[in-house]
Order: sequence, then structure tokens, then C-alpha cells
Amino acid sequence: MTVTAFRALHHDRAADDPLVLPGPWDAGSAQVLADAGFPALATPSAGIAASLGYQDGATPPEEMFAAVARIVRAVSVPVSADLEGGYGLAPAELVGRLLETGAVGCNLEDSEEGTSLKEAGRHADWLAEVRAAAGDALFVNARVDTFLFGTGDPADAVARARLYLAAGADCVYPLLAPVEVLPELRKGIDGPLNMAAGPDRESVAELARLGATRVTFGPGMQRHAMGSTGELAARLRSVDAGFTAG
Repeated sequence: MTVTAFRALHHDRAADDPLVLPGPWDAGSAQVLADAGFPALATPSAGIAASLGYQDGATPPEEMFAAVARIVRAVSVPVSADLEGGYGLAPAELVGRLLETGAVGCNLEDSEEGTSLKEAGRHADWLAEVRAAAGDALFVNARVDTFLFGTGDPADAVARARLYLAAGADCVYPLLAPVEVLPELRKGIDGPLNMAAGPDRESVAELARLGATRVTFGPGMQRHAMGSTGELAARLRSVDAGFTAG
């Protein structure tokens, strides 16, 4: 599937039928999710960081791009990559390195090193440079961190989202927006709207009902998998302890 087809997945969707994009953190998880029948995947930077032994936000860019490339090679469906704040790379280099991985899209956040919001106009100008460098070759999902580091005011999130869409973003992603403000966001944002869900059907269904265009999970799937692995390890350890005691 090309970036054109991936972009089309975000448009002309029924009101209760969002595009659900699970988040693989390595090649193996990507294969499992693709085999389940999802039409595309969206990597979580925090999930990849954990799989590589880094704290969220501390993955060196060369390792992030390499991880994304391995995921892309492992599946036949399109992959969008979370590139955090762009790693300080110039737009042309950022776009070039991402395209080399084979990914068709990216998340780009509007906060500074995970601590504070960027000035919205400056970030919009940077997104416009990314769009100019990419042309139509990348689907750009602009993350809006108002609810993470800003005031939490939905009006501010809407204003930022409108700026980013005008700058060329294909979709906006108000991270950690409470579900109760989703109708207000939906009313004020004239474009695809990405919301984050927990790794359960009920969470996705609620976001669908309230107007999300696209649903992703951040590192939720990776953390769920690690939790299940921890439970299995505890059960096996109890068996091993029983053998040792006997």
C-alpha cells in the first residue's frame, strides 16, 4: 500500500468506524499485528525505546530509524513511525532518513524534549518545512501536547490543531485529551483526528462513538505484552520453586 492509499484510509470514514492502528515495538510484534488483519500499523516511540533498553525520549535517532526499518521490512502493510520531536534534524534530513526506512507516515510532537510546549506558530512553520521536504510522500500526524504540558484548555488544542493542518499536516493528535472534550475537539477541528485508546475494545468503541477518525495505542500494547510476560514468569518461577523445594 502506498502513502496515497494510507492517506485515503483516513478519509470518508463512517462516524463510528475509526481507523485502528495498533503499535508494534519490534519486528515480531509487527508480524503478529499484521497477521491479525490490521490494514496499517503505527509505531510508538516509547514502546520502541523500552524494547531497546532506553527511557522514553532517550532513544538515539539512528537506533530509532533502524528499529522502524526492521518493522517495515517485517510486514507488507504500511507503517507510520513516531519520531518524537524530530531529533533536532533539519526537515530535509528528517524526511530523507524516514523515507529510507520505508515508512509512509510519522508522528511529530509540539513539545520541547518532553518538558514544555513549543510556540505554536514556530512549530507550524517547522511542520510546513517538513511538508515541503516530503511533498506528498509522507502522511504527517501532528501531535498536540496541550493536555500533556500545556493548559489543558480544549480551545488551545483546537487553535494549535488548526495551525498545524494549515501548515500541511494530514492529521492531528491531541495526546491525553480527556474523552469528555472529544466532541468539542471534533467540532472545532476540520480534519482527521487521532485519539489514544487503552488496549481494550471498550476504549476504542467509546472513541469511535465520540468522533475519533483514527485510534492508536501509544506504548499500551508493549506494556500489556510485558505485563503478560511478567505474569507468565511469576507462574513459571513458582513451579520452579516447587521443584527446588521438593
